[in-house]
Amino acid sequence: MYEIVKQLRDALKESVYNILPILLIIAGFQLLVFQSVPDEFFSIAFGFAIVIVGVAFFLVGLELGVFPLGNSLSNEFLEKRSMLLFTLFGFAIGFSASIAEPAIIAVAMQAQEITAGAIDALTLRLLIATSVGAITAFGVLRALFGWSVSKIIIGGYILVLAITAMTPPQIIGLAYDSGGVATNVATVPLIVAIGIGMASSLSGRSVLKDGFGFVAFAAITPMISIQLYGIFALGDDFGMGEMALEANVEKVKTIADYTFMSVLAGIFETFTNIVPILVTIFVFQYLVLRKHLPNLGRVIVGFIFLVIGLYGFIIGIKLGLFPIGESIASNLVEMNSHFFIYLFAFLIGFGTTMAEPALVAVIKQADRYSELSLNITLIRILVALGVGCGILLGTYKIVHGLDIWVLITSLYALVVLLTFFSPKEMHAFAFDLGGVTTSEITVPLVTAFGIYLATNIPGRDILMDGFGLIAFASVFPMITVLSYSIVAKRFTK
Repeated sequence: MYEIVKQLRDALKESVYNILPILLIIAGFQLLVFQSVPDEFFSIAFGFAIVIVGVAFFLVGLELGVFPLGNSLSNEFLEKRSMLLFTLFGFAIGFSASIAEPAIIAVAMQAQEITAGAIDALTLRLLIATSVGAITAFGVLRALFGWSVSKIIIGGYILVLAITAMTPPQIIGLAYDSGGVATNVATVPLIVAIGIGMASSLSGRSVLKDGFGFVAFAAITPMISIQLYGIFALGDDFGMGEMALEANVEKVKTIADYTFMSVLAGIFETFTNIVPILVTIFVFQYLVLRKHLPNLGRVIVGFIFLVIGLYGFIIGIKLGLFPIGESIASNLVEMNSHFFIYLFAFLIGFGTTMAEPALVAVIKQADRYSELSLNITLIRILVALGVGCGILLGTYKIVHGLDIWVLITSLYALVVLLTFFSPKEMHAFAFDLGGVTTSEITVPLVTAFGIYLATNIPGRDILMDGFGLIAFASVFPMITVLSYSIVAKRFTK
């Protein structure tokens, strides 16, 4: 019990550290630029506190209940040398982790509210989770057979861009954002562990070249599936902007909206969200491997923490992150100062990325197992600059009403071009960095900022212009890291 309490305390400290840059940026703008306190200040502050606690419980729950079991199952399947079972496990773990992903839930909820139900949140989550599951299964096969990561990813990006040309403009930003949020706090550690574990165990494999790439795969497939969903299921009819906006404003939550019974109902609903993870683990553990769960008590405590943390996170973003995103966007538009709009966009991207724990963990893993010596601090700065510039460009697009298809196509085309000149060892690593830069705290805030910025600028479509910031934040780190690897290679020679 003492160890669990210590883990929770460390997770709380980490959560505070992660959210501190956001709080400093928001407080600086509110006090120095706007010189005002937002409406419902106490509800927003309480929401931020719940987010901190919720993320801490969620991370400890993953450490106690999910990660050990995921690693154990991966090792068991490698020992059994059963390609079919390992592939099925890859699909199941990718699907179950994504369906419970907090950032995916946040974006899906926003899309449903904005379109007045035309886009169903559960449908969106199922599409993303199925895509991640399918590509994780494919990634297992790729690692076993040693197929080229860069060729597959380049082919995937070319396919994404080709489909984008046929996609309704309103759905493009949401589709690319879905690729960015599909790789986050619940999914990244699991699939990175699978990739590194397989590359370490299989002879003739390079961890940097072959162990990474799972995150990039998981980011591409949701872009494809959501765009196909837009083409064949939604069409071009999204004429509900004003009605959706009114519904969204009415749904802004305060502390008074939550009663004891509503909290219990919410916890139960949250439990149903992680049922797929439980089913996956128990089915493979008891029915396939036919072994008892190790440390069953810790696993149960872990999943209890997981439910509490996930529910706390959802409540926190409704009380804190969404309202403050709306408030800041509205104030910036009222000031009619593009400089402060762009400054906030860059700072929120750069500041939060520098404190992103998943980014640091992935870079350290790459440096530990790589035959190359990686400058961890420099790569973190390059990635943070990429995210800051990405959100800045996305904000510029919203302000000036630029075509997202032209911008996003140009950027991914540049990524494809850079792969031909950069070292092959860096391809999978650089692609993965694009998927780990948007945290469970950053995504709701940036999404709310983009949506309400589009809402408050005349002539903007909420769905078409409001989404897309996460997409730009994901593609720019690939550009900065690949460019750095090209320059470093030339200097090394």
